[in-house]
Amino acid sequence: MDYRKNKLPILFSAILFLGLCFQLPLQTLMNMPVYHRVAVGQPLDFDLRIPKALADNLVFNIDGVKPLSFGFGKTAPVAATPGELEVQVKLFGLIPLRSMTLSVVPEIKVVPGGQAIGILLESEGVMVVGRSAILDEKGVRHNPAAEAGINLGDTLLKVGGKRVENEVQVRDLVNKMGQDGKEIVLELKNKDTNKIYQTKVKPILCPETKRYRVGLYVRDTTAGVGTMTFYHPESKSYGALGHIITDMDTGKPIDVAKGKIIGASIQGIRTGKKGQPGEKLGTFKGDTNISGNIVKNTNCGVFGKLQEQPENTYLNNMIPVAMSQEVKEGPAEIYTVLQDEKIERFTIEIQRVSTQSRPDGKGLVIKITDPKLLQNTGGIIQGMSGSPIIQNGKLVGAVTHVFVNDPTRGFGVLAEWMLMEAEILPKHVSARKTKEFGDSTTIACLKHENK
Repeated sequence: MDYRKNKLPILFSAILFLGLCFQLPLQTLMNMPVYHRVAVGQPLDFDLRIPKALADNLVFNIDGVKPLSFGFGKTAPVAATPGELEVQVKLFGLIPLRSMTLSVVPEIKVVPGGQAIGILLESEGVMVVGRSAILDEKGVRHNPAAEAGINLGDTLLKVGGKRVENEVQVRDLVNKMGQDGKEIVLELKNKDTNKIYQTKVKPILCPETKRYRVGLYVRDTTAGVGTMTFYHPESKSYGALGHIITDMDTGKPIDVAKGKIIGASIQGIRTGKKGQPGEKLGTFKGDTNISGNIVKNTNCGVFGKLQEQPENTYLNNMIPVAMSQEVKEGPAEIYTVLQDEKIERFTIEIQRVSTQSRPDGKGLVIKITDPKLLQNTGGIIQGMSGSPIIQNGKLVGAVTHVFVNDPTRGFGVLAEWMLMEAEILPKHVSARKTKEFGDSTTIACLKHENK
């Protein structure tokens, strides 16, 4: 009896030690996305960044397929047809750890971008970017907009029942209606809830400007230079920029009502330095074959349709788009313009690939390694956003952000997310017609040496 009692603390300590050893790897496993995509013909590589001792004891139960253990094994299942499968990960084949949906999608090909583009956005209504007090003819201070509960970032949609699209319209309507000496109704959209609300304000005659005012500063059109990421000939869809466009004053996303992209020509470069991001200096060109609308402004870029396929001075062939698990740390390259409209190729290094469960523009950490690009730009600069990232002949992502304290490094967005936002890649395979995808997929097990 005493012998057993002496063994119990040892056994408990051993279990506790093993639990601590596997705690972090198990957390990594539990944080795997519940929805996993892979292209037809690609090995089902779940990119398990866990110790071999744990991976060797994981069993993957896949619909219609005998249990597989392939985390570090030599047999990798390969998806043969499009469809969806349910996968359950078990420890020792007994303890359920994680369930996920495996989505097998057809290989998608696009024409890589790299072209410099001019981005013109007209927000829905006009955005409130400032409020100010007004002194009337007697020197009395008034704050009509603030007292009406209007916040910075809210979108002004109507003034006195009339839709507004620019700053001049707002100014003239307020001045005209203010002459009646009555309150006017403003219709706005709340910046946080997106709910439409109405409020009343009474315009005040400003002796300085000789106009009736309500104490609002608004902004309409946003313009800038960016880079095209890809063009999908089948749907005529494009993706660009790689990140959302926000108002420079409020930091709030701009709602897209009318917007377009046109070609641009790069006329100069302002070199980036630590603490001072550089930028491309460009002019908009209406005589190029780049012309399209903007229908979405998202965390992964701007998207829409082009009237015709844009010319690529470097590569006009279509290339496959990599799913996220195909992207690896290591050498890659980007396409971008430094002078006029000439697309050039430059080397980079992908330093980190993050596992993500939802669209985000910071799935990659990249570093510029090309001597010519470093000499000309200092690294990643404004206007380079959207430059396509190519690895092993596939589009894997796009440049999005620069690290202010190290302009040679920055973030990138995964191409998979951009395809989904462009509605080229469905969020769920089952959303597509059954005749295209079917309700299930088939799996083949092929020899695959894990390196």
